[in-house]
Amino acid sequence: MTIWIQASLLTLQANTKHLNVTLNGGVFIFAKLCYNIIMIYLDHAAATPVSSKVLKTMEPYFTDQFFNPSAAYLPAKKVAAEYEAAKGEIAHAIGAKATDLVITAGATEANNLAFSAVGDGKVLYLETEHDSVRKVAEQYDGKSIRVLSNGLIDMDDLKAKISDDVVLISVALANNEIGVIQPLSEIAGVIRDVKFDRLKRGVKTPLYLHSDASQALNLLDISVARLGVDLLTLNAAKVYGPKGVGALYVSHDVKLSPVSYGGGQEKGLRAGTENVPGVIGFAKAISEAKEHLNGNRKKYANLRKILLSEIKDYELVNKKHALDNFVVLCFDGIDAERLIYLLEDKGVYVSTGAACAASKGLKSHVLTALGLSDSQITGSLRLTLGETNDEEQIHEAAKLINEAVASEKARING
Repeated sequence: MTIWIQASLLTLQANTKHLNVTLNGGVFIFAKLCYNIIMIYLDHAAATPVSSKVLKTMEPYFTDQFFNPSAAYLPAKKVAAEYEAAKGEIAHAIGAKATDLVITAGATEANNLAFSAVGDGKVLYLETEHDSVRKVAEQYDGKSIRVLSNGLIDMDDLKAKISDDVVLISVALANNEIGVIQPLSEIAGVIRDVKFDRLKRGVKTPLYLHSDASQALNLLDISVARLGVDLLTLNAAKVYGPKGVGALYVSHDVKLSPVSYGGGQEKGLRAGTENVPGVIGFAKAISEAKEHLNGNRKKYANLRKILLSEIKDYELVNKKHALDNFVVLCFDGIDAERLIYLLEDKGVYVSTGAACAASKGLKSHVLTALGLSDSQITGSLRLTLGETNDEEQIHEAAKLINEAVASEKARING
């Protein structure tokens, strides 16, 4: 028996790819062997694609300008200067200087480095923080600060927990699961009052405010002076820059301990050959984010409005104080994990929360902190909008989400 596939007969019709197989002269058409589905990506809080402009900016530093910035010859010195200029561009975007930044391999490393300021002191952290803050805080016997049912920090709880041995307080600017924006300048004001009181009483323990701003870079106009932070974490991977690149802003009076030893790069805090292409790309990405800040806000606010008007039978989790691109929906009584798989089959990509927690099937500590019941948490979806989305996609996504929810309800009700 002779079997062969005639490649010339492989065709696309409507939304279906047809594979024509000739078997002893007979032609069999296997319809819908695979689907020609347009991807609708609604998980930009987990990762963003590298923009074409960013990629183009990075390319020479993988090829022609490949030199080690620490080398002594002229081409390497030129690369070193361009690396520092890129750091300056990143710093300028948050109202800082290049010398204030330590480049890291991402937000997780930056968060861990920030905690090296604690020494023998104690730490406080918001109970809804990302695991890269929560887990390191546990190493310092950290205490969590409560949030209110809307996700905002409980200021009374914060004030009650700042004892004289607390050195670091960590509160993300915008939460990675629900997008709620914290009042950092107000928190900084509380910290200033505490520091003044300590000074009057002769207590010499320093007190620093750290914030992870990873999710907020392309939607908020960030200034370290206005926020009143001593340490600020940045992440290229959330602003259409390369993965594996981050930065930590460090105020001049904060003393950190090295995370690695070697050639003394990054002020001796993070030894190792500099990631030149990554930092060049990060600078371009953050520059683009600043340039399109207002446009992004308007675009995402509009797309969010469409989603909320067209999706049926949900409870909105993040009603107020949230980034415009975050939409967290609760379908109580529905298994959101099943919705994810149903939607994936249709080319719609969403999540149940932080990628690192969702992949392990862990219950969201963020939604738990808000006071949601187990069934509400189980039925919650996180949709995060981005540059890959347009109105046509959002209309289609809303329709497919409604269909998936209706299908699950029918299955449950038998």
